[in-house]
Amino acid sequence: MKYKRILLKLSGEALMGERQYGIDPNRLAEYAHEIKQITNKGVEVAIVIGGGNIFRGVAGASKGMDRVQADHMGMLATVINGLALQSALEDAEIPTRLQSAIKINEVAEPFIKRRALRHLEKGRVVIFGGGTGNPYFTTDSAAVLRAIEINADVILKGTRVDGIYTSDPEKNADATKFDFISFDDVLRKGLKVMDTTAFTLSQENELPIIVFDMNKAGNLFKVVSGESVGTRVNL
Repeated sequence: MKYKRILLKLSGEALMGERQYGIDPNRLAEYAHEIKQITNKGVEVAIVIGGGNIFRGVAGASKGMDRVQADHMGMLATVINGLALQSALEDAEIPTRLQSAIKINEVAEPFIKRRALRHLEKGRVVIFGGGTGNPYFTTDSAAVLRAIEINADVILKGTRVDGIYTSDPEKNADATKFDFISFDDVLRKGLKVMDTTAFTLSQENELPIIVFDMNKAGNLFKVVSGESVGTRVNL
């Protein structure tokens, strides 16, 4: 396999499957199957999940809610998603640990870098919940931060589209896909890969990002194998 240790970023919306809200158990089972394919090859996997299928802090704040309080609700939503994914992974007989940036000791370990690294070395999938533990930071920022802390080889952003396009391919049929693109070109063209804070942090730490369609069976294995799937963002 091309990558030994990866950070997989999943959106909360990805867990909805065909539903309009919440968590689809079938989608969770599909993801667990995809992840097991690479853990069986010895790849060390860490995961960060968003919470948008349950609650999004920015949306709450836009409706008059205090932003800090809304973001804390969003952090709790990511822990709920983390628990759901943990259950699906364990049903697939994959050893798993859930670590949270906010203290919820009854359901998750606190995030401790050395403990997370030890879990990965022992072949356990580590799910990072609670974002960064701070308001005003997205789960994109949490994904990049955790990837840097655990010395991941790459960030894999699993989405419902098969890469980065010149514009939204769901709205513009003439949009063209990039196979490779530089960090500078993404910023210059104003393309939305991650929020600016997360993207800049990844660039400064020379951590490549691959955006790919997580919902297509076998894609995760192909990406980790080094096949040309999705779009790779390099220096």
